[in-house]
Amino acid sequence: MPHTHSRLRVALLFAVAGALALPWAVSTQTLPRPAAAPAAGVQLPAIDADDIGGVVASDKGPEAGVWVIAETTDLPTRFIRIVVTDEQGRYVVPDLPGATYRVWVRGYGLVDSAPVAGKVGQRLNLTATPAASPNEAAAIYPASYWLSMMRTPTTGPIGQADLTRTIKTCMACHQIGDKATRELPSFLRDKSHLDAWDARVKFGPSGPGMSAQLQRMGTQRSMLAEWTDRISRGAVPDHQPARPRGVERNLVVTMWDWGGAATFAHDEAAGDKRDPRVNANGPIWGPSQFHDTLMWVDPVKHTSGETKIPTTAPLSAGAASPHFGNDVIWRAAAEPRSAAVDEKARVWMAARHRPSDQQPAFCKDGSANRFAKYYPLNTGGKQVSVYDPKTMKFTQIDTCFTADHNDLDEQGRIYFGQNNAVGWIDTRAVDKLPAGVVTGAEAEAVQGWCPGVVDTSGDGVVTAGWTEPADPIDPKRDHRIQFGCYQPGIAPDGSVWCGPGGETDNRIVRVEVGNNPPQTCKAEVYQVPPFRDSRGARGLDVDSSGVVWVNMTATDQFARFDRRKCKVLNGPTAIGQQCPEGWSFFQIPGPPFSGPGSPGGGAVGPLTGRGTGRTTDMMYLTTVDRHDVLGLNNGKDVPFTELGNSDALLAYLPESDQMVTLRVPYPMGFFARSVHGRIDDPSMGWKGRGLWSSFASYAAWHVEGGVGTKSKVVKFQMRETPTDK
Repeated sequence: MPHTHSRLRVALLFAVAGALALPWAVSTQTLPRPAAAPAAGVQLPAIDADDIGGVVASDKGPEAGVWVIAETTDLPTRFIRIVVTDEQGRYVVPDLPGATYRVWVRGYGLVDSAPVAGKVGQRLNLTATPAASPNEAAAIYPASYWLSMMRTPTTGPIGQADLTRTIKTCMACHQIGDKATRELPSFLRDKSHLDAWDARVKFGPSGPGMSAQLQRMGTQRSMLAEWTDRISRGAVPDHQPARPRGVERNLVVTMWDWGGAATFAHDEAAGDKRDPRVNANGPIWGPSQFHDTLMWVDPVKHTSGETKIPTTAPLSAGAASPHFGNDVIWRAAAEPRSAAVDEKARVWMAARHRPSDQQPAFCKDGSANRFAKYYPLNTGGKQVSVYDPKTMKFTQIDTCFTADHNDLDEQGRIYFGQNNAVGWIDTRAVDKLPAGVVTGAEAEAVQGWCPGVVDTSGDGVVTAGWTEPADPIDPKRDHRIQFGCYQPGIAPDGSVWCGPGGETDNRIVRVEVGNNPPQTCKAEVYQVPPFRDSRGARGLDVDSSGVVWVNMTATDQFARFDRRKCKVLNGPTAIGQQCPEGWSFFQIPGPPFSGPGSPGGGAVGPLTGRGTGRTTDMMYLTTVDRHDVLGLNNGKDVPFTELGNSDALLAYLPESDQMVTLRVPYPMGFFARSVHGRIDDPSMGWKGRGLWSSFASYAAWHVEGGVGTKSKVVKFQMRETPTDK
């Protein structure tokens, strides 16, 4: 296990003017006693010696579809387990480690109950209190519902589609509509709302970009000021979230703290995507991007820690944060992210380990390297690192390509996407190298890369002398395309599919590497049909049948692309629009963006212009659970995406055309960027399986609890019924 380092200690600042008393603010004083017995006719659920169970009821009767939260700090790291009540208000929090817990109720239409003390093996009947006003009820609504109050102008220098895409771009880093953004921080409350918005977006390492986006709106940026001003005067959302229903009530959510008060772990890795039994019961890994560490949580021992990632890259400038007394935070050199676990349970990631101006000579134009002669890479950013938990050593591979998100194939290659190319490392060749820094001929020998060249000549191969992206198509020559590959996904046939990762692109690209790359590399490009209003191809993955699933984040759809339906794959017309028959689209749920408001002050309804966001949510990446770890789809592929602005994962069940929302109600601010399935023990049914994710907002202090709240690892499990023990 890695070495544990001391964690950043920051004073907890929990008091917020006008806030409701929330359970996270409860002190360690004696907790209230549990409620009395449930109403007559409600049968108590059966529990084991390591469970807590009972009935939740209010003065209106049993409360169905509300959350029961059990939380403790008695273990080495904070531990939280959350379940949902059934139609009779019954609940069972199963398989708890021995500790004393604070147990309480949260639910839409309620105010949070006062926590009561509970121990394993105990029955606790809990009293729920209905909210006395819309303001009380709305305090726990996800950010997306609050954002739906924003009155988005339909006229102005920036069209409504571009405005909603801009807002979604902001949501790629943090929520908009959570308490931290819908209210002004204390250090800006002496300003007008417009001046406060102009000031607040300048903070943080992304401040220059955020400020530029806001100023580009011109006078239209007043929509943010008008929004926060109305909220400060007591306005609440017109739309209300629904309580969990059906299979959503079978969900069990478990969380552990990791990292420090300013930790940003872009993603986590639990097991090998190809074989979910790898790393069974082992650590969950997460690169802390702004602290140059690889973090871990041991979900069996309930411990956490981190180990430093070696690097000689220079430290970034960081940024002063008024939330931390204007201390400069987020200074990092390695800036690691995008972790994956291989068949040996090693952890692969993108990380800088040298200055960016030291691109190896074998990568560049004029090199004898066969990949550089075919398509030189004269500049590069992050390189590749792999950590072996058995030896507790890093191996750092100097790469020509810029590493980021990745995927492993069945032949031992780990692929990384970048702009206009895909790169890879031969992991089996790395097995033969000693740990440490791998440069020069050794680094050259274990890597390769390919550009995206389409067989527009239609002869079945790609031939040098292709036309460049700005050139017209020549039916006698092949054609190189510009493309993004933010998230690569490996198909069963070994091809690499690329999601561009933006809010404007509507293309996906397939790269067939072949048996003698780069000469055998061949690309295909597929674009959303022009008659379909679908934009923002971002995250992408491939199911076990080779079908591609991609989230269209600008217009809020799951898209399905089935290449098997295509009649044209190459040739002079195969430049994007050759296969409309391959596409299908499925709208995700969520509250809409609102119009500018009527003279009386009310919203005129949802925006509907072409390319405009349908919901105020944000999909990040896409993951297909080929092993159906949660058991939602009869053992078949389930595509998941992260709903970053509504505290949830979203699963789509193709066989029933059903969307399943897996909500994390506490602490508010669950912001996921990736999903990993793992099977710890297939003989244990749902208890031996789990889908793993994490809190991955840039700003950990936006999470409920404020400054001092730690990031979390999150495990999702699905029982047969809400009271399975």
